[in-house]
Amino acid sequence: MKLQQLKYVVKVAEVGNITEASRRLFVSQPSITAAIHDLEREMGVVIFERTNKGVVVTSEGETFLGYARQVLEQADLLEEKYKGETQQVPHFAVSCQHYSFAVNAFVDVIREFNAFRYDFTLREEQTHEIIEDVSRMKSELGIIYLSKRNHEVIEKMLRSQDLLFEPLFTAEPHVFISSTHPLAERESVTLDDLDDFPYLSYEQGDFNSFYFSEELLSTLDRRKNIRVRDRATLFNLAVGLNGYTVCSGVISHELNGKNIISVPLDVDETMTIGIITRRNTTPTRYGKAYREAIKRHIPQSS
Repeated sequence: MKLQQLKYVVKVAEVGNITEASRRLFVSQPSITAAIHDLEREMGVVIFERTNKGVVVTSEGETFLGYARQVLEQADLLEEKYKGETQQVPHFAVSCQHYSFAVNAFVDVIREFNAFRYDFTLREEQTHEIIEDVSRMKSELGIIYLSKRNHEVIEKMLRSQDLLFEPLFTAEPHVFISSTHPLAERESVTLDDLDDFPYLSYEQGDFNSFYFSEELLSTLDRRKNIRVRDRATLFNLAVGLNGYTVCSGVISHELNGKNIISVPLDVDETMTIGIITRRNTTPTRYGKAYREAIKRHIPQSS
């Protein structure tokens, strides 16, 4: 295995086409094709599936690419340290539930490195997608929460995927509501107080059981339910319909404006929010920076 082969597969995955990769790398198409075939044969993996429109990364290819990017990142660090030059376009990806502090930390990382070129990805996704992304190394890390209701199932799934969960902080449940909501002036609210208002939650697709729910207390029966896929829609419905969602209580007015506020929910529950990573992998400089950044945007661990 050679670094050049890894550079080829990463570039092909990036552009989705061997012809385009050869053009950008100033290398002949047959040379790239042969190098990838040799690498796949040597490592015993199928990285790409060939189609009429180009190539598609396979499931095992996603994992291989995650390791390849790590190797290239470390090689680039050596070049930068001892030769004073860098050649790689930085790659970094995070998959997370819908947390504003995760977005704030991502912004901090981009500002910190501020490279001339970079390829960073922030995915706000369904819970099972987050676990799958980190397992396949499509994302370097993920952010989810555990509670006494879901931790056995989620932790079992993490172990089966060879993933680790690192707690960041434990939060008391809150609700996000509009600043003009009838309950907005309350110091805290109960579930009975909320009974007449629409309950807003993030849709989890085929994994819509409470184990994968992004909201605590999702097993409770509610008369009015609305499921959405993105944060902007959820907040618009909170304002337009006086809806509410159960959350950690950590909110960013810089990102979300002042139309949404957080009010404590009077229930005997907690949620532990943390980072998931693949076992026995070395974090990139961007992953390390993200960990430090996220600590600046969350409450002190309890």
